[in-house]
Amino acid sequence: MSPPTGRVLTLLELLQSGGVRTMAELADRLGVDGRTVRRYVGQLVDLGLPVESVRGRYGGYRLARGYRLPPLMLDDDEALAVLLGLIANRRAAGDAGDTASETAAAKIRRVLPERLVRRLDALMESLAFTGPPGRPAGPDAAVLLTIADAVRHRRPVSIRYADRTGRRSERTLHPYGIVSHAGRWYVTGEDPGLGEDRTFRLDRVADARALPGSFEAPAGRAAPDPAQRVLSEFATASYRHEVTLRIHGTAEQIRTRLPAAVATVEEITDEPALDTADDPAEEPAGVAGPAGECWWRVELRAERLDWLPAVLAALDRPFVIERPDELRDLVLAVAGRLAARARRA
Repeated sequence: MSPPTGRVLTLLELLQSGGVRTMAELADRLGVDGRTVRRYVGQLVDLGLPVESVRGRYGGYRLARGYRLPPLMLDDDEALAVLLGLIANRRAAGDAGDTASETAAAKIRRVLPERLVRRLDALMESLAFTGPPGRPAGPDAAVLLTIADAVRHRRPVSIRYADRTGRRSERTLHPYGIVSHAGRWYVTGEDPGLGEDRTFRLDRVADARALPGSFEAPAGRAAPDPAQRVLSEFATASYRHEVTLRIHGTAEQIRTRLPAAVATVEEITDEPALDTADDPAEEPAGVAGPAGECWWRVELRAERLDWLPAVLAALDRPFVIERPDELRDLVLAVAGRLAARARRA
C-alpha cells in the first residue's frame, strides 16, 4: 500500500471514531499540511463517503451522523486486543461458555493475514490464565507476540526490563510460557547468565528481540509449569510476617479461603487424628466428616495480620497457629470482642 493511500485510510479511521476532527489535529496525526488533508478528504468524498465540513472556531471534518462504514479495519495491536478480550470473556463465563465471544473470535481470525494468525496461535499456545480476571495492565503487543513466538519455537530473547524501583537492565531469557494473573501479564523462564528461573512482568518490558539459536530444558530437571511458578512466587513473596498454620479439613475447603496465590498447602502425614472431646462444635466421635479430611500445613507471608482472623473464622475448621505469636494474640482478641458483643442484651 502506497504511503498516500495508507494516510487516506488513516484519515477514514480517525473520522470513524466519531466527533469533529479539526484541521490542525488531522494534519498533525497524518504528518501532512492542511492542503493535503483537504485533498485526502476530497478523495473520500469522491469514493461516495459522506464527509461533512464543519465551520466555525472549532470546525473541521466529520462523518455524517448515523453513518457506519463496513468493513471493520484493525491493525495488529487492535486485533490482538480484541481477541484477547474475547478469550478472557469466554474464560470468565466458565463451563457454560460464551457462544457470542467464540463466534466473534472465529470471524476475526478468518480475515486476519496468515502472518498475524501464526503469531496469535503462538501466543495462545504459550498463554495460561490463573485466578479471577482483573483489570488488564496490557503489555506492548509487539513484546507479547515476540515472546510468544520465542516460547513456541524455544528461542532465546533479549529484553529491556525495568524493575519496580525503575532500575533498567538488559537481560537474556529462555522463556517457558506466558501467564495472565489477575489482570497482569508475566513471562517465566531461565536466565542463562544466572542459571536461575525468573519471572518478569510484561508491562515492564520495554523491548523484546529474538536471538539466534534455540534452547533446551535445563539439564537434570523439567522446566517448571509457568502458571504454577507465578502462583508459588506470589505465595512465597517476601513480606513482614511469615505465618504457619495447621488446619484440619480438605484441601478444597482450605483453598476456598486461601488460594494458591496466597498460601502453600501440604498434607501432614504424621499428625494424630483430630480429638473433638474438648470442642463441642466438632462432629462427635464416630461420625465421619467429608472424605479427604486430614491435617494440612499451611504457610503464607503477609504484610499485615488483621485479615487472617476473619479468614480462619470463615473456614470454620479446627486449626493450630504455629507462628507468629502475634497472630495467636490477635485471634484471641477478636474472639473475645465477638463473644462480649454476642452476650449483650
